[in-house]
Amino acid sequence: MNLPLSWGKKGGGLICRQLRQQCDTSERQKMRPSTGSVLLSTLAVTASARDVPANVQSFYNTLKSQGSCSNKLATGFYSTDGGANTFSYCGDHLSDYGVIYLQGTGGSFVNMDIDCDGAQGGPADDGRCGSSGDTQSITAFQDVVAGYNKGINDLNANVHPYVVFGNSGSKPGWKTFDPQAYGIEPLSLMAVVCGDKLIYGVWGDTNGDDGDHPMVGEASISLATACYGTSVNGNSGHDQNDVLYIAFTGSGAVPGADGANWAASNYASFESSIQSLGDSLVAKIGGTSSGGGGSGGGGTCSWAGHCAGAPCSTENDCSDVLVCVNGVCASG
Repeated sequence: MNLPLSWGKKGGGLICRQLRQQCDTSERQKMRPSTGSVLLSTLAVTASARDVPANVQSFYNTLKSQGSCSNKLATGFYSTDGGANTFSYCGDHLSDYGVIYLQGTGGSFVNMDIDCDGAQGGPADDGRCGSSGDTQSITAFQDVVAGYNKGINDLNANVHPYVVFGNSGSKPGWKTFDPQAYGIEPLSLMAVVCGDKLIYGVWGDTNGDDGDHPMVGEASISLATACYGTSVNGNSGHDQNDVLYIAFTGSGAVPGADGANWAASNYASFESSIQSLGDSLVAKIGGTSSGGGGSGGGGTCSWAGHCAGAPCSTENDCSDVLVCVNGVCASG
């Protein structure tokens, strides 16, 4: 059973206040890595970054030129505390590419705040999370991670590139969004376009209602470092609203217990273990359709909502000659 969305956060300490105790950050002080190991880890992160593929860059440019999405699954979110509540979870391409993404208005996407939640310490911890004032010792899907029985009990923000995605809360008028209601599964692969790079990660945490506003745009420190280098830390991320977060529907987007190196000791080892899955998913983005159920690969599609990239259970869920491959309609 998954933990509720309210266990996650952006900019607060919900769990700590509920338990009437301080967050346990003492493990960060244990076993600090040597300067050499930190340098090697940084070089590995840099080496694992990849250029944005042409189809994904075209997708990014098209969304930007459109200004905002038309199929707002949920809206009224903030990218910054002092900004506007004009950011949305977008479903324009749920039918054709099987994706949900975040976007604002005027061609903006969202920013990247830093999350340091989950398992603390370890050889990949270089101390930059120490500046975070709201670290929680658990992520939203800790039970799923532990259930994989891969030698770890939770995600480690210094190792696992994860995205904080989805919002919950019980405050009056609080804006919420549950990605699982639209087919996004816990620990499924996500693609992030940031700093002229494409980074693969997983959906690993959620936003709660412990802050002043329902927020979007946050990722683990390892993912943020891959995007923007070691200038980011637990209290300083990337402020520009130019980051595109893409979530993929269906069970085929979930690496599962054996599809990723969950016990990796550094970012590069984990991210490389999900690269082939990421490559296969982003390859479905593109074509000539515009969110109404056209073909994800540029071919014909006569059944809107059941074209290439749409989620499926059997081939009967897919249009024309498409078949169901790993939970997604695709060419046979």
